[in-house]
Formats: sequence, C-alpha cells, structure tokens
Amino acid sequence: MKKTFLGFVFFVCSCISLNAQNKIDKINVTYGEELPEDKQKIVKIIGETGDKIYALGFKEKEDYFLKIFDSKTMKLLSSNPIVIPQISDKEVDFEDVFLLNNTLYAIGSVYNKKEKIFNLIGAAISEKGIISKTTTTLFNSEVAKKSERGGFYFKQSTDEGALLIMHTSRFPKEDAIKYEVKLFDDKLATLFSSEEKVNFDDSKKDYEFTISDFELNFQDDVFLVINESYRDSKKKEQIEKFQIHTFKRANNYKKEVIDINIKGKEIINCKMMSTNKNTLQLVGFYSSVRDNGKANKELKGVYNATINLATNTNDNLKFNEFDYATKVKLLGERRAKKGKDLKPLYSITTLIEKNDGGIIVLSELQFVYVGQSSGIGPLAFTPVTYTKNEIIVTCLKPDGSLDWSNVLPKEQSATVTTMSFAFSAVGSNGSFSVGVSMAIPLAQMGKGPEYLGAIPIYKDGVLNLLFNDNVKNKGVTDIEEIKALGNYNNAVPSVFVFDSKGQITRKDPEEVVKNELVIRPGVYYRKSQNEFIIYSSRKKLDKLGRMILED
Repeated sequence: MKKTFLGFVFFVCSCISLNAQNKIDKINVTYGEELPEDKQKIVKIIGETGDKIYALGFKEKEDYFLKIFDSKTMKLLSSNPIVIPQISDKEVDFEDVFLLNNTLYAIGSVYNKKEKIFNLIGAAISEKGIISKTTTTLFNSEVAKKSERGGFYFKQSTDEGALLIMHTSRFPKEDAIKYEVKLFDDKLATLFSSEEKVNFDDSKKDYEFTISDFELNFQDDVFLVINESYRDSKKKEQIEKFQIHTFKRANNYKKEVIDINIKGKEIINCKMMSTNKNTLQLVGFYSSVRDNGKANKELKGVYNATINLATNTNDNLKFNEFDYATKVKLLGERRAKKGKDLKPLYSITTLIEKNDGGIIVLSELQFVYVGQSSGIGPLAFTPVTYTKNEIIVTCLKPDGSLDWSNVLPKEQSATVTTMSFAFSAVGSNGSFSVGVSMAIPLAQMGKGPEYLGAIPIYKDGVLNLLFNDNVKNKGVTDIEEIKALGNYNNAVPSVFVFDSKGQITRKDPEEVVKNELVIRPGVYYRKSQNEFIIYSSRKKLDKLGRMILED
C-alpha cells in the first residue's frame, strides 16, 4: 500500500496570474473541476488504471465511499457508499481498500470475543461500492484478549500485484509476542505465510523487542527486521540481537536468518529498502552506550547496513555521527559544542536510492499528544494533536559513509477531536513496538493531519521537498527564525531544492492569493518519480489534480 503522511500547498488559476498560481520552479499542477459539496473528504487515492482514478472518501457518521474519477478531466464519475456485510452476526471494522491488478478489494477486521480470534477479511468490491458475497479469510489469529488483539499492517508491491500483511499481538501472561506475516496475490490467494511466538524476559534491564520494519521486493521476497535489546548488568554490556528474517520465493519461502553484529551501540530504529541490485539496504538511528552498558537512548547518528541477498551476508556496516553543522541547526550552538545528542523523536519517513547507489534519508520530527478526554464512557471525546516539524536530510555514499547532511526547517501541528484513540495505531505497547512512522487512522484524515509533512521528489540527482508553510516564512531558511504554520487553511507552498552537494535553494510562490486551494499531501498517489495525483481543498471547495516535475 502506498501510504504516507506528507504536506504542501498549491494555488488554482483563476485570474491572469495563471502560471504564478499553479507553478513553483519546475513543479506544475493542473486541476479538474470542483467536486460536489457532499462533505465526503478523500482520505486515500487508491490508484489509477485504464482511464479511471479510484479514491476512498470518508464522511462522519456515514462511513466510507468509493469515489471514481475520469483520468483525463479529473471529473467525479461516481461516489457510492461501501457497505461491509456482517460476518456471523458480528460488525466488521473497515480497514482499507486496495487495487491489485485492476481489481478492487475491501479489507475489514472482526473480533470474535468468545473464541478470542481476530479475523481479517477481504472481498472484491464493484465500482458501485457493492462488496462480493464471496469473502476470503486472510487472517484467523488467536489473541490473548480484545485489548491485546494488536493490529494489521499493510504493504503493497511496487507493481501493485501483491499485498503483504503483518499482524502483531501481545500475550502478557505468557510474556510473549506473536507476529504473523502473509503474502497474497492479486486474487487474495496466499503465496506465503509465517507465524512466530517469541517469549521474552522483560525483567531484564531496559528490555525492548521491536519489529522494526517489513518489506517486499520486486521478486516477491519477504523480509522482516527484528531487534531485541537489553542490558546485561553483570557484564556491563548492551546486548543487541539485530536480525533480518528472509523468505525468498526462489527458496519456497523457507525462513533464513541473517545476523548483524552490533557492539557498543544501541539500535534505535530501522527502515528497509530493497534494490534492483538484489541487495537490501538497512538505515536507522543509533545511540551510544555508557561504560556500564546502559544505552543513552538519544540519537548519536545514522547507520547503514547492506545485505547481499545472493549470499545472505552483511557486506558493510557504517555508523555516521551527526556532524557539527547539523547539530547546531537542531540543538543550537551551545548544546552542539557540548556534544549533546538529539532527542529520539525523529522517524525515518523516506529512503531514496540515488543514481550512484547511495541513499538519501529523510527523518522527520514526529510525535502524537493525546489530551484529556471530556465526557462520559463511550461518548467521551479526546483531543489528539499530531506534530511534524523539521526534517533531517542525510545523504550517504554507496559505501554507507556520510556524504552530506542538511535540515529542512518547519514547524507544523494539527489537532483532531475523536471519540476513540487506539495506541496500537502508533505501533507501541510497553517494551514491545512495531517500528512504523506516525500512523494516522483513516477516520482521522480529512480533519487536518494530512496537511502536515513534506513530499519528496527526486530526479536527476536533485531532491525537491514541498510542504505547507506560514506566509511569514517566505525566503527564510534559518531554523531559528521559522514561525509555526498556524492555521493550515492559510498556508502557502514552499519548495526546498537540495543539489548533489546538499546546498539548499528555497522556492516560494511569486505572489500569495487568499482563499485558494491547499493540497492535502497525506493523500496522494505516486504515478512515477515525477508525476503525482493530488487532492486539494479550501473549506468546502475540493478538487483532484495532477502534479508534474518538469524537465
């Protein structure tokens, strides 16, 4: 699944300043006609096939809609409610919709309290929003109880012909974690399945068990990164069990384990990227470790490990401390001179393979603040604030060593009031966590969080980052002078261009026109490296558009 939560703004042409409104530097946007005022906010652009674009709409108290657009004109052709039938007289919770080789599938979950089984169900869905009576049970997972039923995580193959799903849950009485991974083809037939229950002793000092990432490559091979860490107080050592579990199609998906030896450092997180060179790139943050074996838990720098999948070996492992200039921007000169490290609030959102085989790493400061609920019982309302601030841009050479780094300065937040909030949505539960970037539930999209973040476009060695900004920040690149975004409805677009040496050029619109469309970049679909389908809004005015990075 192509799921990201990023942000920027563009303007619609309505007067003689046509080009100024729709273009910033080499990025050009064209829009379709205005959408009906039906209060159905688009929360996902599912995909494009033939001459149609498919999107998922959400309307409070009326649930989800399948919306279909004409590819050429971006005109809305139809919008139909998705009605998910009950399974064994039990309500099914909507999870997502995917387009697999021109067939639409709706995915839903249902919990069986008596049997303590958490099911995931899939079924084909017609263009009229009618779900097939023929359903496929994707997962039939035994769990400890409803509150520990865990969650499902999805990844779609790059050719959009397969779907990888992972389910994780905790068994507190057994001190165990169970995780299941399954790969499905475009008919929802199971190609591969693996299940493990891992026992642990969380009485160990600073114990953590993390499923850091999971990945599907172009050969339909499946990979998991497992990180288990604790402090051995007797030996005064930090113990890191850092493993890649590989399941290769050519080997009938037999499990193979690749160990990466880590000494004197703690792995904070990990993001994977498969390449066409039959390698697996692992990138993440690490922490230093004190003499007594206790990890400092703060971010010392970025590591890179390359896995040769032909031999199942780790060809290189490089640790790169943040340089002084980057620390000054993030911590200030006084703290940088004292050698302070960064707070562990940065999530790796994007890995970009460079033309020379190196990697560009985008790490955004992200956190969720859950406020105090008001009201009684099931009618209680909870304010949830999503924050996405500055982005660290780290460029690594092909051998994993640091080439350059820089910082995109921004300060953004949005608050949603919800009747329920599940901490599993952010993938953490005590000493167990699933290493995902900040996940915003679909039901909370359309209310503000999707305006946050930035969208990366990489072509010909140049990185463009677009985001929503305060109009008062025009021309400003100093992080100390940046003003908070404020009301995202009044935001303006900005583009930061990073050249091959990491030098920044900021591009702003020549003029700012009030009451113009603002892109919701948490809702976009990447057609190619330089073409995107986007969704923009201004209060009741919504439009679908196409964004292209020109040569």
